[in-house]
Amino acid sequence: MLFATASWKSEEQVMSEFAVELRDVVKTFKTPEGTHLNAVDHVDMQIRNGEFFSMLGSSGCGKTTSLRMIAGFEWPTEGEVFIEGKPMGHTPPFQRKVNTVFQNYALFQHMSVFQNLAFGLEMEGAKKDEIQKRVRRSLEMVQLLGMENRRPKQLSGGQQQRVALARALVKTPEVLLLDEPLGALDLKLRKEMQLELKALQQQLGITFIYVTHDQEEALTMSDRIAVMSKGRVMQMGSPVEIYERPRNRFVAEFIGESNFLEGQIKSLSGSEASVFVPALNAEVVGTPTSEGLVNGEQVFISIRPEKIHLTEHPLRQNTFSGQVVSTVYIGSNTHVVVQVGELRLKVWEQNRISRLEPSSFYTVGQKVDLMLMPENALVLKKD
Repeated sequence: MLFATASWKSEEQVMSEFAVELRDVVKTFKTPEGTHLNAVDHVDMQIRNGEFFSMLGSSGCGKTTSLRMIAGFEWPTEGEVFIEGKPMGHTPPFQRKVNTVFQNYALFQHMSVFQNLAFGLEMEGAKKDEIQKRVRRSLEMVQLLGMENRRPKQLSGGQQQRVALARALVKTPEVLLLDEPLGALDLKLRKEMQLELKALQQQLGITFIYVTHDQEEALTMSDRIAVMSKGRVMQMGSPVEIYERPRNRFVAEFIGESNFLEGQIKSLSGSEASVFVPALNAEVVGTPTSEGLVNGEQVFISIRPEKIHLTEHPLRQNTFSGQVVSTVYIGSNTHVVVQVGELRLKVWEQNRISRLEPSSFYTVGQKVDLMLMPENALVLKKD
């Protein structure tokens, strides 16, 4: 199901290059023990007009606190939040042109769908005809026309999520804030709603700022992602940049899966680094993605399991012999663990051929050759 097409961005709303900016923002809370904790620690973000921007991280990383400061539910201890180029200071939430969709939907259970959407407009003193028009328009966007008189308990989880979304859109915000809105849905519905949300955002052309702990969700929907940990932004970039070129071990580990090899840089030449890996007793040629690497530095090499190739035609460079330790068939891929020197490397092979014949599987104890392309062996700082 796709949402109905609509757009309400005016020329006035796109005067600033950035929909939202966080400039050196700190949020400090006092702990029960009397100490102070920076939940958000000197964060800078520039979120462009009309983009789908996600804050991604585990619980306690600072993503929801950052969202709450944009919404006006929390105020920065230091730094400033800007919306459409204007400093927010202590501007209350109802005076900011943003709306929030929460994980629990926060619908009024005693009100109908229509009443839920109309409530905020009535509080603003909108006329009855205007309310009717805007409610209908929002319900049309989320494919819920005809359900105006139902109560939330008469709707499915997906339909309730759409009502919460329509209620946030009915006031025509410049920025829509979404705090893990799909977290309560089952896996199948969540995946469907990911695509629908992205389609709606593209059709409306307004800025979505989305908070999630789900890496696949962020990769699926986002134009850009800020990966957060311990109140700081660890890396910001497009989904491809974040996945293919992580700048540190945290990002490489948090987004997807990786093999990590420890070693020492022996030489740097252009876009490549040669790293001696003691566990392999060999050098691996890779691509530096961390800044400021120098000869002799201790580093990690990160290699995604799907980027390692089991080959019958090994090259001279970055090819190593090993022995299969285990194999697991999971449908689209076969996961193979290979012992190479002192390391066990995870290898994900796409099942391009039928695996019905036992001879098509790798067997435990089988000798294999692994090939690593230098552009897929990412050299990262240890700190």
